[in-house]
Amino acid sequence: MRDIKIALIQQSFKGDRQLEQTAYLVEKAASKANLVCLQELHANHYFCQAQDLRNFDYASNFKEQVAFFSDLAKNLKIVLVTSLFEERAPGLYHNTAVVFEKDGSIAGTYKKMHIPDDNNFYEKYYFTPGEQDSKDDLSLGFKPIDTSIGRLGILVCWDQWYPEAARVMALNGAEILIYPTAIGSLFSEDESERARQIDAWVTMQRSHAIANGIYVASINRVGKEGESLSAIYNPNAEVVAKSKDDKEGIDFFGNSFIASPQGEILGRLDSTKEGLLEASLDMSEIARIRNIWPFLRDRRIDAYSDLLKRFAFKG
Repeated sequence: MRDIKIALIQQSFKGDRQLEQTAYLVEKAASKANLVCLQELHANHYFCQAQDLRNFDYASNFKEQVAFFSDLAKNLKIVLVTSLFEERAPGLYHNTAVVFEKDGSIAGTYKKMHIPDDNNFYEKYYFTPGEQDSKDDLSLGFKPIDTSIGRLGILVCWDQWYPEAARVMALNGAEILIYPTAIGSLFSEDESERARQIDAWVTMQRSHAIANGIYVASINRVGKEGESLSAIYNPNAEVVAKSKDDKEGIDFFGNSFIASPQGEILGRLDSTKEGLLEASLDMSEIARIRNIWPFLRDRRIDAYSDLLKRFAFKG
């Protein structure tokens, strides 16, 4: 039997103390886990709430942050999943997950494929989607990363809503789907809408675990952040508005969780508080559940051509 000890770190943004606080939490997690996972764009506040040229400067820290987390993984002897803002070339940027091996080397990277463009989530302004692997035209960039503890399928936030992405990762041998995430409700949305969003978000990802017979780990931010064009961000997770009408922002809803290959919730964090979620994953469960529910066996791969169309109905 092979077990993976996994830990998810759910944080709020701490301003200039962010890297220091993250390193502290990773060290704490490493005492109990050999795989530690961080949330989306964890080194910065969620700057995509505004379209501001100055925010591209955050990507200039990419190499420095890679070195920082490489040393952290090496010193703690863990596999570490990070999510960083990368400048690939002037004017070309990616939302990039970097996975570090126990020796600090880079096991692999994944560039976010599905990019949202919505109120306070203006990611298309900043991020270029990941591209298909030229060696395999069918991969579409959904390639798992091999590590010393197992094969990890890294997907990022908006990718969560696409069963195609989860399926291709599973078909390429991923054993765990890991989703670094930054999602929440807007300040203007009421509690009932927030509850519906959380329920939909958890349900969608549990369905990926069930449909593919695979573990799913989702790591979300928590706390309030405001970054509209006329708002000033306060590192203490408060928003100071220049006018009484300018109060929009995101209340990240946490709820980081781990699901089994049968969709069972193995652990889940709070919707408002920071936390560390740990679990032991029995990897033999993947084969056991797939033998009970052989969904991969019964796929009609000869009948799915419409999936390669934007929309198939011609009525």
